[in-house]
Amino acid sequence: MIDPNRQGEVWVFAEQEDGSLHDVVLELCGKARELADTLGVKAAAVLPGNQVRPLAKRLIAQGVDNVYLVDNPKLSHFQTLPYARVMTTLIQRHKPQIVLYGATAMGRDLAPRVASEMRAGMTADCTDLEISDVTDPKTKTLHKNLLLQIRPAFGGNIIATIVNYDWWPQMATVREGVMPLKPADESRRGNVVEEKVELDETLLALKLIQRHIEPRKVNLKGARVIVAGGGGVGSKDNFRLIYDLAAAIGGAVGASRAAVDGGYIGKEHQIGQTGTTVRPALYIAAGISGAVQHRAGMEESAKIIAINTDRDAPIFSVAHYGIVGDLKKVIPMMIKAVKERR
Repeated sequence: MIDPNRQGEVWVFAEQEDGSLHDVVLELCGKARELADTLGVKAAAVLPGNQVRPLAKRLIAQGVDNVYLVDNPKLSHFQTLPYARVMTTLIQRHKPQIVLYGATAMGRDLAPRVASEMRAGMTADCTDLEISDVTDPKTKTLHKNLLLQIRPAFGGNIIATIVNYDWWPQMATVREGVMPLKPADESRRGNVVEEKVELDETLLALKLIQRHIEPRKVNLKGARVIVAGGGGVGSKDNFRLIYDLAAAIGGAVGASRAAVDGGYIGKEHQIGQTGTTVRPALYIAAGISGAVQHRAGMEESAKIIAINTDRDAPIFSVAHYGIVGDLKKVIPMMIKAVKERR
């Protein structure tokens, strides 16, 4: 734990693999810039790895002022202990007030370890971050400019706001896609600070024998058109209609949690609070009731078309166009219309 440092920077853990930054890092750089400007401090990124210095320029272009570079062959591949040593050492050295991680497999592994070693608080899977004054309900003490860590709780049925008064740094993991990716400014100038962190052999408990990387099957974040099916599709066989419509209009296939839990489609297609957050130009929701958990992951789509037999389904509250009808009848009609127009 470090003492609260009101002049401390806002940090982003710059997760990278094989010399490529994760998308959520670039999203968080923009958010860190926004939070830092509100606090009147600098934004920074911690970049551990081997021969990763070229990535610093991209981080600066996305909004950070300083990049703390720890370049070491022992950091070639992610291992929790050496990466945690890097983070805890630099936190103690520079005393940031906020540290953000992507809620990725790596971030979810690393952040709790760092929080435990620093004896600091950490909120997982945040969907929004804000700066605000907060009054402690017990002591009535006013705390200025705290980080509001906002995330769904109780299965997404409520939105909780979590604050950390004095167990600093304030730390959070943030879900991919919930922060908009801001345009890079290649003219920005920043500092690359080379840091040395002692990494003894006891931290390298594992030896990498072989790597197997499975390519991503679907890229929902990058899709301009998405056709998503929900529990109302009814069966795995009926889900073929979703695939057919997506193929006809050149879109990706998405799903609600109900469809995934029902075994209609794989989890990699899931959209919502417990899946991927998307912002396509066109989102077609078929057989999706529109629970708040699903809407949180797609309601910022440019155009939303909803198909549901229930005219009172919540999905119609965010849809630009609504079709009340049986998707097994509506979708074939849509496919036919698209093909005829071509």
